Order: sequence, then structure tokens, then C-alpha cells
Amino acid sequence: MRPPFFSQWLLAVVLIPACVWQSAQAQEADSCSSSDVPRPPVVNLRVDNDIFGGQDQGYSNGLQLTLVSPNLRDYTTDPCLPRLARWINGHLSALQPKGFEQRNMIGTFAQGIFTPTDYDRRDLIEDDRPYAAVLLFGVGYNARNEDRLHTTQLQVGVLGPAAMGEQVQNGVHSVIGADKFRGWDNQLENEPVFRIVHERMRRFAPEAGANGWGWDAISHYGGSLGNLTTYANAGGEVRFGRNLPDDFGSTPLRPAGENTAPIRESQNHYTQGMHVFLHLDARWVFHDISLDGNTFRDSHSVDKREAVANIGLGVAWMVDQWKFALARYHSTREFEGQQESPVFGSFTISRAL
Repeated sequence: MRPPFFSQWLLAVVLIPACVWQSAQAQEADSCSSSDVPRPPVVNLRVDNDIFGGQDQGYSNGLQLTLVSPNLRDYTTDPCLPRLARWINGHLSALQPKGFEQRNMIGTFAQGIFTPTDYDRRDLIEDDRPYAAVLLFGVGYNARNEDRLHTTQLQVGVLGPAAMGEQVQNGVHSVIGADKFRGWDNQLENEPVFRIVHERMRRFAPEAGANGWGWDAISHYGGSLGNLTTYANAGGEVRFGRNLPDDFGSTPLRPAGENTAPIRESQNHYTQGMHVFLHLDARWVFHDISLDGNTFRDSHSVDKREAVANIGLGVAWMVDQWKFALARYHSTREFEGQQESPVFGSFTISRAL
């Protein structure tokens, strides 16, 4: 049974950042009113877990909190951004796109946990993936011209015991009554990590029919560069439903997915709607620290597969200021000797401020 405090905790995680954002903007509220922008800022909370796929291995658990700004005039002077964000942007101009009609910014805080299949073994399992945890902070810049979007994100953080993967996983397993993984003494060592992720997307959206029913398709290609991950990728997403949002995909795995893209001022921002989505992504992986092991010291590693892909099926619905998305993902095997293909689920809750 879910603990009685769980729903209150979840609501607090969504609403507290909202209050922080609004407080940071309070001094300049007259310069950034809701009438100046086609949509308000948004806070997203995403939870990934492989237990949704009937497993407890591989990418075991993930948590990501995202703050999404309104549409912006620019990244360094717009009063819709808190002062801290404008100061950060002043030092990251090389990552910010130029010459686009709409733009916004996101800030993220994320943790990812990776574990082998056998939770009961305390020794090093050489033929299975390493125990690993990563804690990340990121900023991202989305820029749009009509049906095209460019997105760039910078993520920095730490891999290893400092990311507190063991403590978080043990705490969650204690709450739900699941067995604890016993091999965390073999996890990858502490290491600073970073990556720059860039993707370009294009949306094809025919006119909606009666009562707002319609479909769209979004293609994407790009890649990542850094000691956390380095890869090239491409894929697409197809959606069908009522009152489709004017964005670039509903899968939360995309850098500009799940309610984060800037909205065109000429488009209505629907507050009621529901749709299903099918997502596909293929990538060529040059480096993945969770499989290749530590960069600057000897550590556990496995022989990763360079060519991997995942497919996801999900449903999303919007009710007033809230948006919810539930998805299930199936991936190809990520390394030689992996016993099962990874399967995990993802749940995202969004709140417009």
C-alpha cells in the first residue's frame, strides 16, 4: 500500500518550486505579466522506474525536476527570468540560439540510478552492468521558428557515491517493502561529469478536425558530447488525440519534450485535452560512463553495444493548469551478455504557474 504521506510529498515537490519561481519574480511582476506571454512558466516532475516494466535492473530509477520559463525576449535581460538565471545566461551565450521567433529557458535537477540484475550478490558481478548513480544540474535553451525547434542543454554533476544512489534506493525500497540491493560497495567511484545535448526537431501538424481531434508527427536528430554520454541520435514521435498541444512531443525523454517548448503567440493554449503518443529513438553510442566505467581510473565496465534503440508508447492528458503523462519504454540490449532487454515506465506531472 502506498504510504499516506506520498501524495502530499508529491504535491509539495511540484508546488514548492512554483512558489520559489513566483517569489523570485515578485519584485518585477509589473514588467512580466501573464498578458505579455502566450503561456505561464511550468514546473514538471518526472519519475522513471523499471518496476513498471516488471524488472528491477539496468536503469533502475530516475527523478527529474524541471522549471520552464515563459517565452522570452532574450536570455539575459528579460524580467520574466529570475536574476540568478539571467546571471547564469550571461556566462553561457555560446549555447544560446540566435535569430529565432520564440525562445525560452529550462532549469533541471535530476538523479539517475543504475543496477545489475542480481540484487542479492555482494561481490563484483563482472558480466553485468556496474552499480552507478549520477546527480545532475542543467540549463537548457529552446528556440523556435514555426514548425522547427532547436534545443541545447548543458548538464553538470557528479557520478559515484556522492550522487547518493544507494541511500535513495534503499530508502525507497524500505518504504515499499522491496529487497535492497547488496552490491553498492562495488559502485563506480566519484567523478565530475558533464554533457552538452543538442537536438533539432520539426513538427508536421495537419489542421485539427471536428471537436479538436487530430494528429501530428515530430522528427528529431542530434547528439550528446561529454564524459557522461557521447552519442548521435535520430527518431520521431507520432501523436493522436483531442486538442494536441502546440509543442514538439509528449515523451519526457526528449530534451524539449513534455511541455517545455516555447508556444507560438498565434496558437491557442488548450487547457483541456488528451492524446496517445508513439516514440522511437535510435542512437550510435560512442561513450556511456554508466557502462564504460570511470574515465580517469580503473573500474568495473562492460562491453557496450554501439547501436541501440528504444520505443515508447504513452498517454497524456491536460486538465486546466495540470498535465499528466504516462509512458512505457522498451529498449534494445545495451551491452554484450545482458540477460533481458530493458523495460521501464515513466510518469510526469506538470503544473502551469
